[in-house]
Amino acid sequence: MPENPHQDVEPITLPDGTRAWLVTGYEAARQALADPRLSKQVKAEELGLPPEPANTMLSMMMFRDPPDHTRLRRLISAAFTTRRVESMRPRIEQIADDLLDAIATRETVDLVETFARPLPLHVICELLGLPAEDRAEFREYSAVVAAGQARQHEMPAAMTAVIARIRAMLADRARHPGDDLLTALIAVHEQGDRLSTDELTSMVAMLLIAGHETTVHLIATGTFLLLDDRSRWHRLRADPTLLPTAIEEFIRYETPVANATHRTTTTTVTLAGHTIPPGSRVVVKLAAANRDKSRFPDPDTLHLDRPHNPHLGFGHGPHYCLGAPLARLQAQTAFTALMTRFPHLTLATPSTQIPWRSDFQRGVTHLPVHLHGPR
Repeated sequence: MPENPHQDVEPITLPDGTRAWLVTGYEAARQALADPRLSKQVKAEELGLPPEPANTMLSMMMFRDPPDHTRLRRLISAAFTTRRVESMRPRIEQIADDLLDAIATRETVDLVETFARPLPLHVICELLGLPAEDRAEFREYSAVVAAGQARQHEMPAAMTAVIARIRAMLADRARHPGDDLLTALIAVHEQGDRLSTDELTSMVAMLLIAGHETTVHLIATGTFLLLDDRSRWHRLRADPTLLPTAIEEFIRYETPVANATHRTTTTTVTLAGHTIPPGSRVVVKLAAANRDKSRFPDPDTLHLDRPHNPHLGFGHGPHYCLGAPLARLQAQTAFTALMTRFPHLTLATPSTQIPWRSDFQRGVTHLPVHLHGPR
């Protein structure tokens, strides 16, 4: 816990006893996220994984600094284009419709397990070109990650298995190219440069295991916020043009990634008047920055029509989330489909009894709903 919760930057003690600096203010957070003197690199032992998967995951873009990060982002962006994402809109709509078809005759369902979680997983699997028979396997791996500390003991075995499976998929796709992101990532090159096997493996793992989980929280938590105060649900149904701004407000109000991954200062850095020495851990609390009253008027109230919303939910600076357009597209599709298909959707459990995940991610873990209104 911070020693003075009213300051934008505060010394804290992490659960493992390490001293660190917690950044909660909006402007300080923006500075920290964009400052090249704050390194994203970590040591293999810090990942809590066996040596083989740990070394592979260190190739992940999120753990690299320039110039390596710049190179990886350029190569991956060449395959993960806005055009490729937008071309998936009809298929995403069909996946959402199919999932809702499967539950339409039921009275009460857990919307996380039946809709919010399978939708992003199916989408990323189709984007990558994974066959349908492999998706149950990756859903289980994702469930381990989604559980956070509750299933931490299963993480080493899950990550070892998923990396082996991804390597096999990459080898097969290299022999049999397709019209998918996996093939595009294998084929992408610029002036003779291309992604290594470890870089490819870690990127696919990030997309499959972690990349879609934040979209799960966005869809599930956004639905909860609409149903917890049904005047919001009615207003959005009456005026669907509010949906894009509403989604940004959901991200600001209940930020799916509460804390950015740790950074370490490589030299002396000054943040909000605090001098932070070299080698210091810095934790940027995105959720707090997104509730900073100096940046967001009335920050603790959800406004579906908040006019200017420069939240930090997708990060800021060089590590800004590449998947942000895909997350927004899936959220727009999901909310539109729910409001169209089930206009009388209501919570099946008092809102105070809805369970939340509250570690480095933030979101409802189960969302029991009456699909056709209370009986």
